[in-house]
Amino acid sequence: MQIDLSTKHAIVTGSTAGIGLAIAKGLAQAGASVTVTGRTQARVDQAIATLTREVPGASIDGVAADLGSADGCQTLIAARPECDILINNVGIFGPKDFFEIEDAEWQQFFDVNVMSAVRLSRHYAQGMKQRDWGRIQFLSSESALNIPAEMVHYGMTKSAVQSISRGLAKVLSGTRVTVNAVLPGPTKSEGVGKMIAKMAAEQGVSEAEAEANFVKDNRPSSIIQRVAEVEEVANLSVYLASEQASATTGAAMRVEGGIVDTMA
Repeated sequence: MQIDLSTKHAIVTGSTAGIGLAIAKGLAQAGASVTVTGRTQARVDQAIATLTREVPGASIDGVAADLGSADGCQTLIAARPECDILINNVGIFGPKDFFEIEDAEWQQFFDVNVMSAVRLSRHYAQGMKQRDWGRIQFLSSESALNIPAEMVHYGMTKSAVQSISRGLAKVLSGTRVTVNAVLPGPTKSEGVGKMIAKMAAEQGVSEAEAEANFVKDNRPSSIIQRVAEVEEVANLSVYLASEQASATTGAAMRVEGGIVDTMA
């Protein structure tokens, strides 16, 4: 299969590191022009430099904006009014005791993980519908189905974006615009790397041992029995962005190593 996105423009939110950066790289390797986003210009510039170095000849630009706010989303929309592929990847996570999560933190998780995707999809989907072609993806998580007791607020947001993804696919019924959710499991992103490093220090073990312990203790149903690489998630995202994925829409596409113990 030869995926050619050379005529397409993609926006990948939260793409200065981790899964987002890997998706941006995969799309660029398939020929798409790519806009990366991050909260600071320094991070955006660093991501552009990385992608330009690793994908010679790629068309890469970036927008610095806090997409957890309406103003930040509008900053991106004003800078890049149209796109063919929208990857709603920006998100925050972190373990916290349910009884210690205050209202402001619930709201922050909802604003960043859910409303950023709602606001951007609401805008960009209209242009896709008019042109009768587009790809929208929501980065959900296995935590949307297997709500972690240590991150109930995070799991809630990932269930929400999965619901929105399915509903938006129905809104765009009969068009050549597809909408899907991508469900990674624990993946070696920047955030997970920091979490594992912290666990390693607390446990007095190596990061490799802490990673293995994390999977064993927190995701024992994992079939691959390891943390995934960011490229493994990006590969699925690039396929879903392709012309070849034209009959896949309204789907929750799992790339979580078999953690969710169901065949559905």
